[in-house]
Amino acid sequence: MKFKQFVAAALLVALGWNAPASAEDMLVSAASSLTNGFAEVAVQFQQAHPGTKVLLSFAGSDTLMTHIANGMPSDVFASADQVAMDKAVKAGVVDAATSKDFIGNELVLIVPASKPGNIKSLSDLAGVERIALGNPAMVPAGRYAKAALEKAGAWNDVKQREVLGENARQVLDYVARGAVDAGIVFATDAATVADKVKVIQALPSPIPLRYSIAPVERENRHPLAAEFIAFVLSDQGQSILAKHGFAQP
Repeated sequence: MKFKQFVAAALLVALGWNAPASAEDMLVSAASSLTNGFAEVAVQFQQAHPGTKVLLSFAGSDTLMTHIANGMPSDVFASADQVAMDKAVKAGVVDAATSKDFIGNELVLIVPASKPGNIKSLSDLAGVERIALGNPAMVPAGRYAKAALEKAGAWNDVKQREVLGENARQVLDYVARGAVDAGIVFATDAATVADKVKVIQALPSPIPLRYSIAPVERENRHPLAAEFIAFVLSDQGQSILAKHGFAQP
């Protein structure tokens, strides 16, 4: 399957696999911000392992973790922050000893390109009506955003105007469609719709923006799950993710 077709199929998934799963398929559950990067990683991994089919499910990290803990089959779990991975460890979804940080990211303040308004910096958010961010209770991007806003002394202003998304891509969609005045998203997500959103500024975070990956603890885990993770961590895997804007952890 060509990369663009793979991405298109993956983007259709709200929570589920990008194709019907069979017992021989490898099932990878990943944070929504990894959609484009992991789609290409999966294509390259399949080419290196003929006969292996990688199915992807993208959603908020906490949502995925909860579904896996409740019985959704998965072989690999990739989260957008350590909090979600710690929850997975506590739930018995993964073994802490097997979790590895594999990429980093950056937070940015964005506005709709079609109606940027007068927002020039974070301080201007006090004068707008709707600001989108991930729900800090369940979305890593939201937790990072809250920490960054608290550090900047802007959390109280934003909290009164927040529109919460269930995952990072939903927040991006709110801004891209002009449904909100501004939003805080991962830089990699903003880059996927550069014609629809305008980046105002990067937001320094007191918490390192690191993604973690681990094999899921379950019977009949795919025998190549560890190899998939090794591929993500390899020079080739890291090069693919860097092309999509991710940084070293």
